[in-house]
Amino acid sequence: MSAPEKNYKDTILLPETGFPMRGDLTKNEPVRLKKWEDTGLYERILSRRMAQGAPRFLLHDGPPSPTGTCTWVRP
Repeated sequence: MSAPEKNYKDTILLPETGFPMRGDLTKNEPVRLKKWEDTGLYERILSRRMAQGAPRFLLHDGPPSPTGTCTWVRP
């Protein structure tokens, strides 16, 4: 008789988490964006930054600069 084959999956200690192991981005992102719209998250962030007098930054997304870096512009 041969020894029973060992199941190595039982020897790995994986954490128990409350969130799913799949991202399902195509399914979850529209739900997340809708929630943000419904709660006015973006508007609240903007009003808080304005109240704090935070500087305004714009990221110009386009072709890379000759050095290959992003360009941040402060109006």
